[in-house]
Amino acid sequence: MEHALKTRNAKSAAFADSPKETRRRSSGILALATASIALLASLGIAEAQQSETSGAASCDDGLMASIAEMPDTEALLVKSFRQGEQLLLDPGGASGAEVVEGGSNATIPVAGTDLCLVKLLVGPGNPGPEGAPSTSAGIGIEVLLPTPVSWNKRIRAYGNSGWSGTPQTSLSVIASDDLHAAAAAQGFVVATSDNGHVGSVIDPSFAMNPDGSISSVGWQDFSERSLHELAEKTKALTRLYYGRPHEYAYWDGFSTGGRQGLKLAQAYPEDFDGILVGSPAINWTRYHTANLYAQIAMLEDLGQLISPEKLSTATEAAIAACGGAELGFLIDPLACSYDVTEDDNLICADGGNGSEGGAETCLTPAEAGVINKIWYGQTADGGAPDPQTDHGAELTLSDDRLWFGWTRDTNLATTSAGGAPGLVLAADQTALSLQDPTLGSEFFKNEIGDGENLWRETLGYAGLANAQAEGVRLQSEFSHINTNDPDLAEFAAAGGKMVMYQGLADEYIPAQGAIHYYEQVMAEMGGAETVQPFFRFYLIPGFTHSGRSEGGPAVPVPQPASGRDEMFSALQIWVEQGDAPERLELVSADETMTLPTCVYPNKITYRSNSPSTSADSYYCK
Repeated sequence: MEHALKTRNAKSAAFADSPKETRRRSSGILALATASIALLASLGIAEAQQSETSGAASCDDGLMASIAEMPDTEALLVKSFRQGEQLLLDPGGASGAEVVEGGSNATIPVAGTDLCLVKLLVGPGNPGPEGAPSTSAGIGIEVLLPTPVSWNKRIRAYGNSGWSGTPQTSLSVIASDDLHAAAAAQGFVVATSDNGHVGSVIDPSFAMNPDGSISSVGWQDFSERSLHELAEKTKALTRLYYGRPHEYAYWDGFSTGGRQGLKLAQAYPEDFDGILVGSPAINWTRYHTANLYAQIAMLEDLGQLISPEKLSTATEAAIAACGGAELGFLIDPLACSYDVTEDDNLICADGGNGSEGGAETCLTPAEAGVINKIWYGQTADGGAPDPQTDHGAELTLSDDRLWFGWTRDTNLATTSAGGAPGLVLAADQTALSLQDPTLGSEFFKNEIGDGENLWRETLGYAGLANAQAEGVRLQSEFSHINTNDPDLAEFAAAGGKMVMYQGLADEYIPAQGAIHYYEQVMAEMGGAETVQPFFRFYLIPGFTHSGRSEGGPAVPVPQPASGRDEMFSALQIWVEQGDAPERLELVSADETMTLPTCVYPNKITYRSNSPSTSADSYYCK
C-alpha cells in the first residue's frame, strides 16, 4: 500500500509545488546562492525584495478567492493580525492552547510579527451519518503567514500529539499555540493540521465506523494523507500569498508529530528538505498496547495495583543504585541492571514495615517481582528473566518478548503503570485492534457501545498478547500506522536530511523503540556509514515526554522554537549549509547543568573526577 501511495503522490501535479530544484542539492550552487543573498543584504537592495513579492496576494477576500481554485480545497477563514495582538478569534473565547492542552491557564499566543491567518478544509473527507465521530468533512489546515517583508523564505510545518483532532477548522478557536507563534515571529510560514477529524488528542472515536467496523478513510487521513496534503497546500498557499515559492520546507514533530515525520520520510520523501523527529510514536499499535501490560501484570499477579508512591520509590532506588543520586537521573539508564527484589532496604520486613518509610513505600517480594517485569517489557505469558541475565536493554523481540519496558530512571508513577494518561491511549488502541469499543476508555464513543475499560476484566496476559498481534495484522487497514519501514532510500536519494532525538526517561514511549528502529534502518541500508550522511539520531538523558520543558529544571533538555531551538537549528544548518550535526550541547532550564548529546551509536561518557554538571566532563565514544 505504501508503494502505491508513493507512486500516486509522485504523479500528483495539481497545485503541487514543483520538484525540488537541483540547485538545492548542489553544494556549489548552494554556496553561490548564499553568497548572492549576502551580497543583496549588504547592498541593501530593497528593490530585489520588492520584485520577489510583486505578485503577492493580500490577506483578504482576494486570497480566499484564489484558494478556491485549489482542488478539493475550501478557504474557511482569512484574517490578519498585527504584531502584539493575541491570536484569538473571539476576544472572550478560548485559545487553541486551552482547547488543545486542556489548561485554563495555558498561555494565549501573541503575534510576534504582523501575519495572515488562513484556515483551509481539504476534502473529500469521510461521509457518514450526521454526528457520528467517524464522519468528517475533510482535513483541516491552519497556516500562519508572516508579511512578505518578514518572511524568511522557509516553511516550518508542525506535527501533532496523541490522536490529533485539533481545531484547525474551527471559526471560533485558533489551533496554533505559542510555539507556532514563536516560529512565525522568526519569519517561518507555519502550518498545522487536524489530520482529518475533529475531536481531541485523547479521542480515537473517528477511527471506528458506527457499525463497529474499521474507518479506513479515517485511519488513512490520520496516518498519512493529511501529512502530504498539509505539505502540498501550504506550498501552494505560500506561492499565492508571496508571489514566489519557498526556498526550504521543514517538518518539526514530537511524539505523534515525530511519527508523522518518519512517515513523511517513508511515504512522501520529496515533501520536506529537513525533518525533525522528536520521541516518535512509531510502532503505534505495539507500544500503545504494551502500555497496558504493567497494570495487567499487577492485576494478574497481585490482584491489585501497586501505589504510585511505591513505584516512585523503586525508581529512586534504581537511580541511586546505578550512580545517579547526584544528578537525579542516569546518563545511560540502559546500562542499569538494578534488581529491586534484591534490595533489602525496600523489601518489606515481617509485618509490612520496611526501613525506607514503612508499609506505604516498602515492597512485598511479589510487588518487587512485578516491577522487574515492568522494566523488562511485555511478554506473552507474563514471564521475565533474572535482571542479572537480561535486564531489558536488549533490542531483540521474539514470540515471547513482545515489546520493551521503561528504563530504570523513568518515574514509573508517571507512566501508565501509575495510571497516567498513557493508559487511556493504550486502552483505546487496544479497543481498536480488537474492534470492541467497550474495552476502551470513557473517551471512546461508538454507536454499538462506548468505552467501559473492560480490558481490566477481560484481557490478562494472553488477551493482551492477542491484541498486540491483531494490531500488527491490521496494519494495512490502519494505513500502516506503525510507521516502521526501515527503507529510507528514496528520502536519501531526494537529498533530504533528518535528525531524530529520543528521551531516555520517556514515560509514554519506551526509548528502546526509537533505538530499535534506527538499528533496523542501519541494517537495511548498509550501516552507519550509509545512514548518517542523511539521518542522525540522539539519545537525551533525563528527557521525559510530557510538558514543554520535558524534565526537571536541572535536567538539560532540547528547547522548542520559543527557546534555544538547538535540534532544529542543527537540522537547518545541515540542510542549508551542509554541515552535519555532531556533538550538541544542552543546558538545563535553571542553567546549573550542561550536557553533550552524541550521534548514535556513540554514547555520552563521563570523565572520572570531573564536575558531573559540566558538559566538559563528558565525551562521545
